[in-house]
Amino acid sequence: MQRADVEKARRERWDRTKPAGVSAQGVVTAQHYSAADAGAKVLEEGGNAVDAAITAALTLQTVEPWMSGLGACGYMQVMQPNGDAQTIEFTGRLPAHLDMDVYAPADDGAVFFNGNAISKGGANVRGFTSVVVPGAVRGFATALAQFGTIGFDRAIRPARDAAAAGTVVDWHTTLAIGLGHGEMRADANMQAVFQPGGKIPAPGAVLRNPALAVTLARLHDAGPDDFYTGATAAALVADLQAAGSTITLDDMAAYEARVYPSVPFEFAGHTVFTPGDTSGGSRLRLALGRFAELFGTQGEVGPKFYADFATALKYAYSEEKRPLTATERDKDGSTTQINAVDADGRFATITFTLFNRFGAYAMSPATGILLNNGMAWYDPRPGRINSMVPMAYAHNNMCPVAIAGGGRSVAVLGASGGNMIVPALAQITAMHLVAGMDVADAVSHPRIDAGPAPVVTVNVDMTDAEIAAVAALGPVRAAQTEVMPRPFASPAMTGRRGDLFVGMPDTSYPPAAAAIVVSG
Repeated sequence: MQRADVEKARRERWDRTKPAGVSAQGVVTAQHYSAADAGAKVLEEGGNAVDAAITAALTLQTVEPWMSGLGACGYMQVMQPNGDAQTIEFTGRLPAHLDMDVYAPADDGAVFFNGNAISKGGANVRGFTSVVVPGAVRGFATALAQFGTIGFDRAIRPARDAAAAGTVVDWHTTLAIGLGHGEMRADANMQAVFQPGGKIPAPGAVLRNPALAVTLARLHDAGPDDFYTGATAAALVADLQAAGSTITLDDMAAYEARVYPSVPFEFAGHTVFTPGDTSGGSRLRLALGRFAELFGTQGEVGPKFYADFATALKYAYSEEKRPLTATERDKDGSTTQINAVDADGRFATITFTLFNRFGAYAMSPATGILLNNGMAWYDPRPGRINSMVPMAYAHNNMCPVAIAGGGRSVAVLGASGGNMIVPALAQITAMHLVAGMDVADAVSHPRIDAGPAPVVTVNVDMTDAEIAAVAALGPVRAAQTEVMPRPFASPAMTGRRGDLFVGMPDTSYPPAAAAIVVSG
């Protein structure tokens, strides 16, 4: 590929940089600065990294509601100062009863972008029938109870206050709503909140969701169990069932977050931890293991680094090593990422999502909760890895990573971006541990994207020699890291820089930021 062809992919003609957050007292990164600030405030008050990360995660629903919220699902890792790591898995779960007549594949054989069959009338991809039991509230409550120091009321307070005040629209919010404006018009409650007066809001407008503000206030006062067994659960289930969902109060009450030791993998003199088999962890371990065999565990980023990673990622995503799930063909998930570290060196990392942008494009009118479309994680056809089975947890690409070494915690990282998540995290891990890059440099450095598709995506900011080394292995396409569309994942990382901690947000996500605790 000639440089002239590479440069044709450069559409945004400006440089994006972001400052890393550096502090001895703690750092929080999030995809919106207000969420990062809310987490850092908790650290300033004496809370730990778990408290800060969950506070930031709950706040995000008031500033990027198309990504996350009370209706979301995901994973969290908590790493203690000595390097021990635990996973809190709160991914989506199917109800105990499924009406397979509702979810039967469409007669035309249509498939979703991830390869799963689309049900008749799109029942598994849009609307109330596409909702799975959400795990975020129980996951966060479980993590706070086992690893945190504050109550759920303190963690949800910034979200409660922000919802009461309303969301001020910026240009990125206008873009997100504009991209989904057609789908959300099928839901009168969504349209009233996100398109008041039937128009896409311009920057400066204030969006209000009174029902969500009431729900957040109720959860603040009554506690997280109210979401699964109390007034919030009753109102949410009534809305779901009125619109065709089979989720019951028993399904809500039975939901459990799973807590277990994170899965360890030895790489470059460190232990890399991932969540379990429903996550992208197995692919990440395969990719890093093969890369170490090809490249070794020490060396600079250059042509051989990228070529060996292209080979390693193709190996990791081969059907021979592990059969692909439909989600591993998904580049369109809308996920969010939070990382935190406290003064003691305790780290926390959260990746969670509504699945698609704005999830199911359905809002519970009684609660104001934007609902996930997690049913699309499953295939209505029987006999598949991710077939619809009552009470099954979802497989997906999310993969928050924790790294330990030398008897202490080292770093955490994660990303949004569907099946681009694992390739990004594997490369950043190697850039940090193998090439010795600082956290900020590793997150910002150009990457490739490779997976089950035959074409490898190369970044226009790679050198000609680096691109040529990848192109020698097979077809490539050039792409620029840009705001929209996103040809690469959106990662963030928090780690150590000598005696200090450093957090780096994704540079392509406009409001993403690192917030620090100032000593003294």
